[in-house]
Amino acid sequence: MTDVPWLLLMIAVPAVGAAVVAALPPAREALARTVTLAVGLLVLLLAVGATASFDPGGERFQHTSSVAWIPDFGVSFALGVDGIALVMLLLTGVLVPVVVGASWRDTAPARASMRAFWAWLLLLEATLVGVFAATDVFLFYVFFEAMLVPMYFLIGSFGGPGRQYAAVKFFVYSLLGGLVMLAAVIGLYVVSDSALGEGTFAFDALRQLDIDPGVQKLLFAGFFLAFAIKSPLVPFHTWLPDAGAEAPIAGSVLLVGVLDKVGTYGFLRYCLPLFPDASRDLAPWVLVLAVAGVLYAALLAVGQSDLKRLVSYTSIAHFGFIALGIFAFTTEAATGAVVYMVNHGIATGLLFVVVGMVIARTGSRRIADAGGLAATAPVLAGVFLVAGLASLALPGTGSFVGEFLVLIGAFPERPVFTIVATAGIVLAALYVLLLVQRTLHGPPPAEEPAPVGGGATAVAARTRVRDLTRLETAVVAPLVALVVVLGVYPQPLIDLVTPAVEATLADLGGAR
Repeated sequence: MTDVPWLLLMIAVPAVGAAVVAALPPAREALARTVTLAVGLLVLLLAVGATASFDPGGERFQHTSSVAWIPDFGVSFALGVDGIALVMLLLTGVLVPVVVGASWRDTAPARASMRAFWAWLLLLEATLVGVFAATDVFLFYVFFEAMLVPMYFLIGSFGGPGRQYAAVKFFVYSLLGGLVMLAAVIGLYVVSDSALGEGTFAFDALRQLDIDPGVQKLLFAGFFLAFAIKSPLVPFHTWLPDAGAEAPIAGSVLLVGVLDKVGTYGFLRYCLPLFPDASRDLAPWVLVLAVAGVLYAALLAVGQSDLKRLVSYTSIAHFGFIALGIFAFTTEAATGAVVYMVNHGIATGLLFVVVGMVIARTGSRRIADAGGLAATAPVLAGVFLVAGLASLALPGTGSFVGEFLVLIGAFPERPVFTIVATAGIVLAALYVLLLVQRTLHGPPPAEEPAPVGGGATAVAARTRVRDLTRLETAVVAPLVALVVVLGVYPQPLIDLVTPAVEATLADLGGAR
């Protein structure tokens, strides 16, 4: 099993699947979605196979492969994963089949076709796998920028009324951050050429360089800006509420569930090991942004009237906790940050899927228009409650494990930031419980009088909201199960992640 090119297959299968789906004739829409689901499930099986053959106590990077790509500039198509990257691949593998199922009955707007939707979805999966699997910095940059294209078209072609503005804003923010990172990548190549006599983009070689602290800060800033935008940290966050609200549900789930994790993954993979001195010197400033994001986004979430914008703001607050765990520089806090990344993707993905089901039934994104769901759709309401409680990190859910590890791991080293961040827990309870109360138990939307003959009026009864169908139950069941299982028994996930975290902090030097 160790000879199987797991990572290359995980990139090639969805990429080829995207081409096949795009080439299907217009009349084969049903076949296109079936192929998409089959490809998504195959990638999940490949991720499980890669995990089964991964030894957490073995080499830091496993399933490695490298082929010279641009040899004159030291660029290789180099792949490999540690525990951190592996769990992100598993998360991607789980969410893609879920969003395919959640979009199974969707129809394309007049401006597009569902074949294009499925093709962009598979291409996005291929680029996301590439981002997490790349061990060549230039290759990472290529995938980092390439994943913007399918997400741009998913938002711009299949999103809501404000889709064009949201898609352009997402693309411009991310592209500008990526261009700044490109300058830092080139700078890193120049430094390696000066130190080694030959320029390289290989991660293993670059992390062993002894870079001048002043130069480190400049290079750190280039990488950090791109990752802070992607995360997103306040004040680089403003694209996410628009993109999350206007994207189709499949796009929203992958945007907040996986794509945003590229930013926090980048902090761990590149900023800390490659620029240890700059990371330690600039950590207090990063923590200020992280804690500010926790409080600011939570306060904004409380005041939202749009379901999707509220969920988007909650994600910004959660990413503040993740950044706190990363830049606390303790094994416990950093492990908690990675565990939080995985469980946030599952919990928020579930919440976005359920929100999409609510919107499909009510025809509105307004919270006020979803009142009284518990009375008419009790199973849907129950899943909504589970998703909300997981989002606020209730004990017994996976998110609680990550948040708890972050807080107890960060407190000994960063007590002030940790204490301030805990206020976000109270605010999380407030915005989630208000959301649950208004949608599940709040009054139904006001019924409007309809004129009838003779000048009399009759009240138009609200159509009863149907409960979950068998297909919808099958879509949400895996995520509900993961929320509970990872909340009750998170040890396998922690064991998989911890060695990679320890190796990352060892590169940082002297971290606990």
